[in-house]
Amino acid sequence: MTTVDQNEINAAVWSACDTFRGTVDPSIYKDYVLTMLFLKYVSDVWQDHYDEYKTQYGDHPDLIEEMLKNERFVLPPRANFYALHEQRHSPGNGERIDKALHAIEDANIGKLRDVFQDISFNSTKLGDEQQKNDILRHLLEDFAKPELNLRPSRVGALDIIGNAYEFLIKNFASTSGKKAGEFYTPPEVSTLMAQLMDPQEGEEISDPTCGSGSLLLKVGRLIRERTGSRKYALYGQEAIGSTWALAKMNMFLHGEDNHRIEWGDTIRNPKLLDGEAAWDPFSAVRGKKKPASEPSIKPASLKHFDIVVANPPFSLEKWGHEGAEADTFSRFRRGVPPRTKGDYAFILHMIETMKPRSGRMAVVVPHGVLFRGAAEGRIRKQLIDENLLDVVIGLPEKLFYGTGIPAAILVFRKKKVDDKVLFIDASRDYRDGKNQNFLRDADLARIVDTVQARHSVDKYAYLASPAEIAGNDYNLNIPRYVDTFEEEAEIDLVAVRKERLELKAELAKLEEQMARYLKELGYE
Repeated sequence: MTTVDQNEINAAVWSACDTFRGTVDPSIYKDYVLTMLFLKYVSDVWQDHYDEYKTQYGDHPDLIEEMLKNERFVLPPRANFYALHEQRHSPGNGERIDKALHAIEDANIGKLRDVFQDISFNSTKLGDEQQKNDILRHLLEDFAKPELNLRPSRVGALDIIGNAYEFLIKNFASTSGKKAGEFYTPPEVSTLMAQLMDPQEGEEISDPTCGSGSLLLKVGRLIRERTGSRKYALYGQEAIGSTWALAKMNMFLHGEDNHRIEWGDTIRNPKLLDGEAAWDPFSAVRGKKKPASEPSIKPASLKHFDIVVANPPFSLEKWGHEGAEADTFSRFRRGVPPRTKGDYAFILHMIETMKPRSGRMAVVVPHGVLFRGAAEGRIRKQLIDENLLDVVIGLPEKLFYGTGIPAAILVFRKKKVDDKVLFIDASRDYRDGKNQNFLRDADLARIVDTVQARHSVDKYAYLASPAEIAGNDYNLNIPRYVDTFEEEAEIDLVAVRKERLELKAELAKLEEQMARYLKELGYE
């Protein structure tokens, strides 16, 4: 069977979106296309393996059934893409697809529990019954095309399906405006954060606002590329149900079985806890009291990780301020962030989840986090005085989907090599796109090399002492530390006047010559 390359798969799945364009908004139809890609992939893998076993054990159906039990997942009869495709001309496509997805979920409850509960192909979002049936028929036909034969025997051992999924998510992000930030971090930013964290085999990695999981996957992939090992664990939490489902499917398609992705609000209800019991840190604030007969329950503690990475929502207004002072996990003992800006709420949560020795973290923040005063200023001072802040990196503008503002990456470490903070101004190093800027490999390498070298670089980086930072009243605005000013050459006014007189004389000669030519031609 002929192999296929990544670009062919990407082009085929993107063209499948034409079924929805002009009828359904991309922010809605992205979930349907991504879920159909998932369904088609698991169906093709199952069919490919079934055919292999049938070739080997054709006369022993019981043996084939036993062999299929060893697969990464179970595909129930009639819950596969091909059964749905056969019935595409009959009414009820939406209902049939929903039933198939729920059957797959029930058969793989450990890996796919609740993944499809937030999406319905039978929804009125796709129009009335006839329009919906027609759209879904076209979608099934799009994915049945030869170009989207996703069998392993055709696509090979490469992570071609996981890459196609990431390709779709990225393209949806670029067309979704502000909504994109809810589920996707640009790939080069994810790569940079992974490299800054230098992940090692056997480590536990967390993203408390994981979106579609792309940042977690980048960290895991870096470990595999360096060591060939899958000995690591990925943890995430995501507040938006449909985005959480994307993350679960994304992990599945990338073969990341050693993960735990929770659905819920990280600040109001963190679910990545030590032990299995979930704990509501704000229950007392909301007036929920245990009955007198109920035995006392020891509060669970936050789970700690070697690496914590995140691209939280910028300056979230309703982040959970009302319950912060009574937080069971004492995440806000350094101060409560402002009611309408949740940036430090996420930072403080991440700080609390770093392991005491090996813990390090990288977080994307808007520049206001570096210099805003009041409560944020007091929190910032405390983090610096505790010698937790390690690096401040200023990024170019227009890197992130849905916002043109420049952002920064803050790196914190539990165990630093010194008591200084390295400031890097990387805002001028990028490739200029039409509507989006991109970090090039050379830009990433320069940042990482500078962080590792940890010394000042003229007009690019500065290693600041605690005294210097205190002298700036704990303001971390990068231009206070990295001087990028380029002195203009002094203007020699005498030379400029001499050049002006020479040009004036030359112009006079030209005017005189032009007058002679006009006179010779008969023009006075």
